[in-house]
Amino acid sequence: MAEHPRTTGHDDGAATAPTAGHTAGPAAEDRLMRALYREHARPLYGMVLHLVGGDRQRAEDVVQETLVRAWRHLDRLDTDRDSLRPWLATVARRIVIDDRRGRSARPREVPDGELERLPAEDELDRVLRLMTLTDALDSLSEAHRGAITETYLRGRTATEAAAVLGVPPGTVRSRLYYALRALRLALEERGVTP
Repeated sequence: MAEHPRTTGHDDGAATAPTAGHTAGPAAEDRLMRALYREHARPLYGMVLHLVGGDRQRAEDVVQETLVRAWRHLDRLDTDRDSLRPWLATVARRIVIDDRRGRSARPREVPDGELERLPAEDELDRVLRLMTLTDALDSLSEAHRGAITETYLRGRTATEAAAVLGVPPGTVRSRLYYALRALRLALEERGVTP
């Protein structure tokens, strides 16, 4: 099937017209497929080109797939010209329909170039940030670390944190103020700037 549907060659007489009941060997199958290609590829290509909206590459792929399916079913095909062409057209139409259904069932593919422009957060960066933050928190006094943990990490209000820590709410607010200043300095020492 080396011939292109738009540039089919002339019949050199080597291949005979396709006939039904062909159980001969590979050479006979090859001649039969070449004859099928010469006879049906060009009209099939024109029909498929219309079905795929003028996409020549897709039309060529569909014609090729259609002829491959014909080759797979040579033993069951009636290769009479009048009955084979409608079968080929039906197969080609079904390939186009299946392809459309498949494309609508899966998400649109994004070219690699668009993906490269998206900012991708590396898991390693996240782990390093967490390690740096943990190290900075560990450098704080226990009272300051407790105030930040209860309010920022556990989401409690100053009054709720005061009840958990056993200190007055004003003390929690004061500790938070100084803890945040100390945490900022600890992070700056580790190369993290806000």
